[in-house]
Amino acid sequence: MCGRFVVTDAGSQLVDVLHVDVVGDDLPAPSYNIAPTDQAAIVLDSAKTEPPTRRLESARWGLAPSWAKDVSVGARAFNARAEDVEEKSMFRNALIKRRAVVPASGYYEWRSAEGLKIPHYIHPADDSPMFFAGLYEWWKNPALADDDPARWVLSFTILTRDAIGHLGSIHDRMPLFLDADFADAWLDPTTENVGDILDAAVDAAPDVAAGLADHIVSKAVGNVRNDSPELIEPAPPPVQE
Repeated sequence: MCGRFVVTDAGSQLVDVLHVDVVGDDLPAPSYNIAPTDQAAIVLDSAKTEPPTRRLESARWGLAPSWAKDVSVGARAFNARAEDVEEKSMFRNALIKRRAVVPASGYYEWRSAEGLKIPHYIHPADDSPMFFAGLYEWWKNPALADDDPARWVLSFTILTRDAIGHLGSIHDRMPLFLDADFADAWLDPTTENVGDILDAAVDAAPDVAAGLADHIVSKAVGNVRNDSPELIEPAPPPVQE
């Protein structure tokens, strides 16, 4: 799964690597402890232009489909399993038309050992940006007037798959990683063979995972109110009290 992640650069570096055309005005600040329902930067290709316009926008973590009665439904949809995303009504339409890339510097995962939950920070060994396959949706708040700029909420989810290799010793799930080259194909809203593009992403993810490193970090990361560079620093393993 992916329940917390880190973004230390949501601007110029991503614009260059992912060839972004338009950068939103309200991008969230870098964060060392992004949790579900927080705002994060995502990349999407808008199909309203020809060719599609690639945008870097702020979005709420937790997918809220257009038919949802309340945006809070997204709190239960911050991850989507790649194995069954095509069958789930929550995600099916977004997979077909609204795929996103979620940039990150790294993410946290908790390993269970001898009754303890041990937090690890997982990140590219060369500190390059990492990219998660995501889906996005627009939800309209029926309680707000049509001319209220806050009436539309952009939200997203991060796809996951079974963990492999070293990451499998930390947790049984991992984000569906993308490399920068494959991101173009994943984002393309005109792609018709959605099942093929999903299968290709699942098959390619282990190559990205092989270039990741990890280390134990402080249990302070478990508190969403904590947000500082010290959270990603190596820490000694916790001990039972």
